[in-house]
Amino acid sequence: MRKILLTLVMTVIAFSSAYGNDTNEISATDRKRIEAKIEKLPTMEYPAMSRSKVDWLIDNESYKAGISAGKDGKSIIVSNGLVARVFRIFPNLATIDIVNQMTDESMLRAVSCEGELVIDGKRWSIGGLDGQPERGYLNPEWLDAMTAAPNSFIIEDVETADTVRTLDWARKRWALNKNNPTGKTLIFTLKGVDEAKDIKVKLYYEIYDHVPVIGKYMRVYNSGEKSVNLLSFKLEYLHFSEPESPVGGDPATFLLPNIHIESDYHVGGNFTEKETDCVEHWVTDKEYTSQTNYKLETRCTLDVSIETGPDADITATAPFESYKVYEMPFDTRERERCGLFKRRFYYTITPWATQNPIFMHLTSTNPDVVRRAVDQCAECGYEMIILSFGSGLRMEDVSDANIARFKALVDYANSRGVEMGCYSLLASRWISDSVDVINPETGKRGGMRFGSSPCLCSRWGYEYFDKIETFLEKTGMSSFEHDGSYPGDVCASTSHAHHKGLDDSQWKQFYKIAGLYNRLLKKGVYMNVPDFYLLNGSTKVGIGYREVNWSLPRDRQLIHTRQLNYNCTWERLPSSLWSFVPLVQYHGGGEAAILEPLSEHLYEYKTLMFQNYGAGIQACYRGPRLYDTEETKKCVVEIIGWYKKYRDILNSDIIHLRKPDAKDWDGIMHVNPNLKEKALAMFFNPTDKEIVRNIELPLYYTGLEKVARIRECEGRSKKYNLNRNYSVSLKVTIPAKGYTWYVVE
Repeated sequence: MRKILLTLVMTVIAFSSAYGNDTNEISATDRKRIEAKIEKLPTMEYPAMSRSKVDWLIDNESYKAGISAGKDGKSIIVSNGLVARVFRIFPNLATIDIVNQMTDESMLRAVSCEGELVIDGKRWSIGGLDGQPERGYLNPEWLDAMTAAPNSFIIEDVETADTVRTLDWARKRWALNKNNPTGKTLIFTLKGVDEAKDIKVKLYYEIYDHVPVIGKYMRVYNSGEKSVNLLSFKLEYLHFSEPESPVGGDPATFLLPNIHIESDYHVGGNFTEKETDCVEHWVTDKEYTSQTNYKLETRCTLDVSIETGPDADITATAPFESYKVYEMPFDTRERERCGLFKRRFYYTITPWATQNPIFMHLTSTNPDVVRRAVDQCAECGYEMIILSFGSGLRMEDVSDANIARFKALVDYANSRGVEMGCYSLLASRWISDSVDVINPETGKRGGMRFGSSPCLCSRWGYEYFDKIETFLEKTGMSSFEHDGSYPGDVCASTSHAHHKGLDDSQWKQFYKIAGLYNRLLKKGVYMNVPDFYLLNGSTKVGIGYREVNWSLPRDRQLIHTRQLNYNCTWERLPSSLWSFVPLVQYHGGGEAAILEPLSEHLYEYKTLMFQNYGAGIQACYRGPRLYDTEETKKCVVEIIGWYKKYRDILNSDIIHLRKPDAKDWDGIMHVNPNLKEKALAMFFNPTDKEIVRNIELPLYYTGLEKVARIRECEGRSKKYNLNRNYSVSLKVTIPAKGYTWYVVE
């Protein structure tokens, strides 16, 4: 009898294995379909990949996105010649490598999953493989013996697309880059099992042309009759090789893997990506027991997730879509080159941020003052007026009378070829107990990022956004400065109309404001937003300053401005930044800090314009007028004319030559290998005496190899032979308290 029972049990096990009843295995039908699709792809050798030979920062045309099959018939590779991601398909989907083709480096040491979902309280792995015997490196020969991870979604299908997702934007004005990003998308569909059998996940991997960037996002679908709750998720969980792993010491000081991680979901109310990043987490891997760190504290696993939310209810008619994460390996740790990587990332992925209209901040809405400012802008070559804070404009007033008043001013400005925009304050406002975000620690409003702010998912919040769009549409204003944008506050209220409670409050508020910026970009509205929303459609962010900086005496503002222009352009495009020039008093400082009357401070006015426009940075020239005398007008016309003549090169990448320190010369140089003007260098002298210096000009990023023709200002050019390090030695004379500039062709 025992033998009969044992035989019966073994037969059942064999039957289950043969016919795929194990819920952690891909079905025979799905496998056959995927194999047929893999066979149609071109093949690529892995791990033997060709190393990129041309520096993409100088010539990136040959680096095009592609999707290929591995020669083993079990893997798919996305690559553009600069970066590649390798996926194992069978027995389940998992990333087995990210290859930095610029350095021929395999960046992953272990295989994991493609992320996680917490659905109705249960944690699920998105794909994933188990059974790697050693986590310090991955031997490809181990893969065939590995199995699908437990509690995992199983691969069901694969698709490809010849496009990448981007935002729609109306190209209404000058931009250095008017092209949307291009590339290819690899899409995997995974299906849930057991209680998650009605859930499917689509993973989207975008490989871009011309830049070493791969993007990823996901959608979750529910075909069941009941809704399910997605409490939280991980978009990535990747085991990178560590660049160092000391035996002891503080893990916070260890080098991290040399890759830039950025998402279009960010909170924190600040001006830079690193300040607002909330998804990138480098965590430990306790199963990596062969690492050299004694306490196993090496942080080399990338966890892309958010701390709060989304707490999203998913139904058959309401699928869920995640944020997008971008991954870009570096080929160095040198600051300037890493900065150039990031600037080219924004140039490519957020081309709307290369728009850079010439604007002033007008401090009055008096019709006579506005019309005078419009006339002055038209005469001097300015392209836009923003009715500033304190001007008397209130966008939340959408009455017929208020709309008519400002539409008349917009129409007049447009008739003179000048755009007009306006300002609105959102955060750091106290509205009411029933509207403001509720602090989870106190159960009351207050104590948040800016003290108190309205909850964007209250009824007031929804009405506010409706009024903003109504005002812009009906007045015809085409620029919007949104101060105190959503800073990422959570809200513990359970009575607000458009979010449930604490866990979904940040997610829903973020996408409420991101949706506004998406729509305005599509309509061609130019957006100054002090917080970092460039990936969501804003076009300019604050350069980074404290308001009291512009209460300094005028002579100190000259140095301070150049320091900002130097310090704040390592990782961001000049065109994506705004600075400040107080024509009238801003936050204090009195007469010593302001430029009015302009004719009496013409030296400071002209110098500030030259160094800001020369850096490709628009400043908020905040006051009632651009000029007060013909001499002042001549000065403004001269600088704007010069800027427009060299606009392309002045909006190109900056190479940092010497930081302003008020002791000796300082300077920056723009470079662009694709222009006639390969470089434009600017030199300043803060001292009371003329300076003569032999300055080594680094011309590598101009693309020039042997000879450069260089001229000072509009003088005659001279021929220079490049040194072996692609530099030339330039004798530069800079007048006392003055400046000069050179063009390289």
